[in-house]
Amino acid sequence: QVQLVESGGGLVQAGGSLRLSCTTSGRTFSSRAVGWFRQAPGKEREFVSAISWKGDNTYYADSVKGRFTISRDNAKNMVYLQMNSLKPEDTAVYSCAASKRALYTDSDYRKYEFGFWGQGTQVTVSS
Repeated sequence: QVQLVESGGGLVQAGGSLRLSCTTSGRTFSSRAVGWFRQAPGKEREFVSAISWKGDNTYYADSVKGRFTISRDNAKNMVYLQMNSLKPEDTAVYSCAASKRALYTDSDYRKYEFGFWGQGTQVTVSS
């Protein structure tokens, strides 16, 4: 079992930045792709970004391309989401998720089958 914990959320003004972190005590975290998703009130959860287990493939939703950067440090069991130029429409609960399959990379992030989830961290961007 892989239990994930997010941190780094908060309240920021439009144009500001936040860095979210995702970690786990599980030993197989570094061998799994990790994704970030968000859910705003009254909306469905949507994909934000993902990174392959080696960190050599990254994926972004069009809405965050050029503003958000995903990275990972497998030695520390950490995945980060650097969010710059934040907009009010970025307001949501952000959750990280790890893929069910270890040691697997795909050109399509939708093939990762994210099955292990964290509780989420709130990001609020004021206008």
